[in-house]
Amino acid sequence: MRSILIIEDDRRIAQNISRSLRVLGYSTEVAYDGFTGRGLGLTGQYELIILDINLPDINGYEICRNLRAEHTTLPIIMLTAMGEIEDKVEGLECGADDYIVKPFDLRELSARVATCFRRSDLLVSSTGEEVLQLADLTLNTTSKIVQRQNTLIELTAKEFALLEYLMRNQGRVVSKIDLAEKVWNFNFDPGTNVVEVYINYLRKKIDREFTVKLIHTRPGLGYTLKAN
Repeated sequence: MRSILIIEDDRRIAQNISRSLRVLGYSTEVAYDGFTGRGLGLTGQYELIILDINLPDINGYEICRNLRAEHTTLPIIMLTAMGEIEDKVEGLECGADDYIVKPFDLRELSARVATCFRRSDLLVSSTGEEVLQLADLTLNTTSKIVQRQNTLIELTAKEFALLEYLMRNQGRVVSKIDLAEKVWNFNFDPGTNVVEVYINYLRKKIDREFTVKLIHTRPGLGYTLKAN
């Protein structure tokens, strides 16, 4: 039975979530304040955390950072009334795997929980496969499977190589020269636009249909992959 910790100060919401997940066969525990929730989460005995942001004693963003620092693959779903894009971006940057805005449907939450568990199983696969992850984007270097929000993304060999290099260097600005040398194995020709063309291909496949954009251009410097 998979164990889930719910950190939510609204007792009605917390109990509704707990009952709904228990019906589906999960084991649940509820913490009604941030300090208790953080302490329980840091024990490592739970397989998924559902976390509110507006808690009375400690901000959910801080809890998420603390949990992510200790447990790098622990699935964390933020559940909050804060629905602005800036709030979602901050939540993902803190390490959350998913972000649901209140009011919400319990069926959607259950589906998101199942998705997080599937993604988590992939990341800790006993086969030793290497999986790179940024926010809700995963890239399996062994099976060559790329997914975003559990949606399969079909890439060509060169698109895959480009995305893999960006994911291995996520958060760092990568120049066109660097990409040309590492992905295409040739000296960069200022007259060619091959890098821009393939960056656009990737954007159409991994960013266009999603709210949070991951590929960012730094004019005159290059490109960076991050969740804002």
